[in-house]
Amino acid sequence: MEYEGIVIRPPSEAESLILQVTLGCSHNKCTFCPTYKGRRFRIKDFERIKEEIDEMAEYGPFRKVFLADGDALIIPQPKLIAILDYLNQKIAGLRRVGIYGNAKSILRKSVEELKELRDRKLGIIYLGVETGDPALLEKVCKGATYEQMVEAGRRVKEAGITLSVTVLLGLAGVQGGRQHAKATAKVLSDIDPDFASALTVMVVPGTPLYEEMKAGRFQLPSPFEMLEELGTIVASSTFSRCYFTSNHASNYLPIKARLPKDKEAVVGLIRKVTSSKDQSLLRPEFLRGL
Repeated sequence: MEYEGIVIRPPSEAESLILQVTLGCSHNKCTFCPTYKGRRFRIKDFERIKEEIDEMAEYGPFRKVFLADGDALIIPQPKLIAILDYLNQKIAGLRRVGIYGNAKSILRKSVEELKELRDRKLGIIYLGVETGDPALLEKVCKGATYEQMVEAGRRVKEAGITLSVTVLLGLAGVQGGRQHAKATAKVLSDIDPDFASALTVMVVPGTPLYEEMKAGRFQLPSPFEMLEELGTIVASSTFSRCYFTSNHASNYLPIKARLPKDKEAVVGLIRKVTSSKDQSLLRPEFLRGL
């Protein structure tokens, strides 16, 4: 199989077959994201996709397949159905297909269309929410409003597809951190996803956010200030049943919790670490990554 450029996949897809069906991201405007910059988004030719599926079928079986790149859900419905049908035909042992989607690509599909994808083993959609603060969503050029984020998340759940969302600690800088955290807890509660992950912002040269920081318009919160945001998000969120993590490589304090059951213990741990200001309790900078 031939991959072009950087291929990004969620940590939970580590053991999946990665099938690159698009190149780049259909949105590609988020101010904090360094991925796919300078690359034009395109959908790969279906015949080429079929050839790659045929190639990998010889190495199966594969239980899980992840469709890359950044927003493969934007693929028009007939072509996406054709890809899933061919995967189901060729990949022995296939149980689940995963995909990145943004609010725009999800809302382009009706609940019935999402159910068509579910029936072809599309089992999980990963949605980057980042924040629930409406002004911050606009500032970082996320391309969706609060209401659109909530509607997109609920549409995925209504279709019976597992929903995994990510939020981004530190995105509002020092001054807006508490508002960002409270609003993010609200959007998570309104969406009520099956999985939620908090990542920590890393300011990368070449991004608009980096230029803001250089110009003094953005101040990166300290590790403990970011953990205070995390504590606020966990304490203020209301979930029916959610597996919540902050174990991404960017995070300072790895956490895995089942909410609401583990809420009290998690909030207590975060408060203990933030009040101690003990750097030894945090993941060292040299071990952090995107």
